[in-house]
Amino acid sequence: MPTPSYLSRIFGSSPVRPMQQHMDKVIKCVSELKPFIAATNAADWDQAREIQGRIHRYENEADEIKKEIRLNLPKGIFMPFSRVDLLEMLRIQDLVANRAKDIAGLMLGRRMEIPPQLAPDVISFVERSIDAAKQARNAINELDELIETGFRGTEVDVVQSMIKKLDKIETDTDEQQVKLRAALFELEDSLAPVKVMFLYQVIDWIGAVADLSQRVGSRLEYLLAR
Repeated sequence: MPTPSYLSRIFGSSPVRPMQQHMDKVIKCVSELKPFIAATNAADWDQAREIQGRIHRYENEADEIKKEIRLNLPKGIFMPFSRVDLLEMLRIQDLVANRAKDIAGLMLGRRMEIPPQLAPDVISFVERSIDAAKQARNAINELDELIETGFRGTEVDVVQSMIKKLDKIETDTDEQQVKLRAALFELEDSLAPVKVMFLYQVIDWIGAVADLSQRVGSRLEYLLAR
């Protein structure tokens, strides 16, 4: 059984600090998507491979933090929310990093280039999806303050405002995704069917980065409601 000093090193002064460290790794992972897409658009496969390697490494580091949390989070830890709630939020955070890894793995493996007609909008879509992940991280970083204030007072208003902004960002990505799918539909006849299929997949996965980030915010909002 882990000693108290070991648990102290993992959890520090806050029971949610490992969650924040995990989300920091998630952000590093998804932030690499913009330069990765730029490298594939330039057909710079050496650069794309290097960036994909970083994404893979950050995702692995996030996995290690996730495992530490799952194995060492005490069942009797005192928090204003349940251990199950914390672990569910962790699961969703982890899916954000997984999706970034999936995008890079698929595009590098198939040497996928975005059609030039779509490339600027895809970059904007990626940027806004990264914004969603970063906003989710901002909200998670307020958990310490929420615990200190007992989930009451102005801190609740601050976090609710952050979640509202996150919802707006995710709505933006939904609109961008609809626009991109429509633009790709117009190009279908000029592209190989298999390429079209995987382009739709990449668009969906980029959107999933924002969707899952918004779900992190929704889980936090659920904790506020409780």
